[in-house]
Amino acid sequence: MPRIRPTFMDSPYFVDEPGNWHLKEGASKQLIQEFHSYMESLEHIQNRPASIDGIHIDYPYER
Repeated sequence: MPRIRPTFMDSPYFVDEPGNWHLKEGASKQLIQEFHSYMESLEHIQNRPASIDGIHIDYPYER
C-alpha cells in the first residue's frame, strides 16, 4: 500500500521531533483527529510480524 504524506505534516502545529511527533496547542479538531488516526494506523503496521514496516520478527528466522 503506497503511503501518502498526510496533510497535518505541513501544518505549523505539527512538531516532528525524532521519536516524539506531536501537535502544538491550538491545533484544530480536524487536525488532531487526522494526526491520531495516522499514528494509530502506524501501530497496526508495526505490529504486523515480519512485514517490511514491522518491528516484530519471530525467532527462529528460518522455519
